Amino acid sequence: MKYTLITGPTSGIGFDFAKIFAKKGHNLVLVGRNRNKLDAVKKTIGEINKDIKIYDFLADLSGKDVAQRIFDFTQKNNLFIDILVNNAGFGEIGKFYQGDFNKQMDMIQVNAATPTALTYLFLKKMVEKNQGKILNVSSIAAFFPGPSMSVYFATKSFVLSFSEAIGEEVKDKNITVTTLCPGATKTEFFKQADTKNMNSKTKMASSKDVAMFGYENMMTGKKVAIYGWENRLLVNIIKYLPRSIVLKIFGMMF
Repeated sequence: MKYTLITGPTSGIGFDFAKIFAKKGHNLVLVGRNRNKLDAVKKTIGEINKDIKIYDFLADLSGKDVAQRIFDFTQKNNLFIDILVNNAGFGEIGKFYQGDFNKQMDMIQVNAATPTALTYLFLKKMVEKNQGKILNVSSIAAFFPGPSMSVYFATKSFVLSFSEAIGEEVKDKNITVTTLCPGATKTEFFKQADTKNMNSKTKMASSKDVAMFGYENMMTGKKVAIYGWENRLLVNIIKYLPRSIVLKIFGMMF
């Protein structure tokens, strides 16, 4: 039986992904690190669609062996993951050299290393079946350097480059890889990142709209999905500016 696996489904875009996939009739495997929140989400999703099957897996994605444990869980329960949604991630504001070293390393693990490992493990099964879809959540941060959010921006750049490359590798396997690149979105991300220096008037998209945009673009097999015309315009304008100017622009944002 086919399943969609979603990381970070207990809040924000991930929670909206879970609701959308449930409404569309997808069986789910939800991976989160908080048992109470995971149970609450599973209950909510079950009420949305009582006809789907839902598994949950408690895991901290900063662990180096977590991807293998998640994969082993799906294999033990005979779950074919035909859609993988690497959504979980976090950021932090502040100068790199002043930040907590362990937190920076965890960010690289959660935002880049674990999604890479999950993609590797589940992609091999998709290739065997000659079908599948992968949705990796990046950010418009992927297109720029990010002073005061250096590691976060770098991890999102990795996700974009990695996703585009493997998408090209499997284009003849009936498998698509989509990278979702939203801008500022109303989620817990900004609380966790401590973005108190950001302009309070910054326009933020709703996580529901971003999730639906990601779902629709993944289903059509679009390679890179940048949410919002303003973000698409920004990405296209910035690439024509000198890197020194881009650094100054983003250096003033946080």
